[in-house]
Amino acid sequence: METIGRMFPHAHCELHHRNPFELAIAVMLSAQCTDALVNRVTPSLFAKYREPEDYLAVPLEQLQQDIRSIGLYRNKAKHIRQMCARLIADYGGMLPEDRNELMKLPGIGRKSANVIVSVAFGKPALAVDTHVARVTKRLGICRWKDSVLDVEKTLMKRVPKEKWSQTHHRLIFFGRYHCKAQSPNCPECPLLDLCREGKKRMKKRGFAVEGKKIEL
Repeated sequence: METIGRMFPHAHCELHHRNPFELAIAVMLSAQCTDALVNRVTPSLFAKYREPEDYLAVPLEQLQQDIRSIGLYRNKAKHIRQMCARLIADYGGMLPEDRNELMKLPGIGRKSANVIVSVAFGKPALAVDTHVARVTKRLGICRWKDSVLDVEKTLMKRVPKEKWSQTHHRLIFFGRYHCKAQSPNCPECPLLDLCREGKKRMKKRGFAVEGKKIEL
């Protein structure tokens, strides 16, 4: 993990937001969608809707139009309105800081809740998205058959708690910009000797790579 840290020392949440509520909306929009696309939509969205009440003051069809360029926009618009209604009814319009309470909100799963508590409230959390799952399995930290929850538990055991959030962001950057799903940069990867999939890829190209055990 030190190697990844040197590669991406300033890894951070790339979803643009100004407060926890906006982050929650952005995280919900980012499901099966890139952060870059979400960031193109949220400036006008957040200028128009500032509080939970604002999202409920317009018809569902209007909100759908506002986020139409985002994948699954119909379901996401519905979940955003449901979440806002729940925030007003049960939390005084304020986003709860507890992960379990966040997971009670429509459209907020465990990964999203972990992102929110970590980024918005500064609490240690390890959110496992597709990048984190892919990278840890390629590097042999986790098994290919491990579920998202299995990956999270493994990382929580192997990474000191005070480094959970930092590790989450660095693994995402490593997977997003280097160890990509379709075209990983294996030839120039400093972790190639730790990566079982990378070694297979390189072997097919006629290269021999020694194997080591990764230390977190």
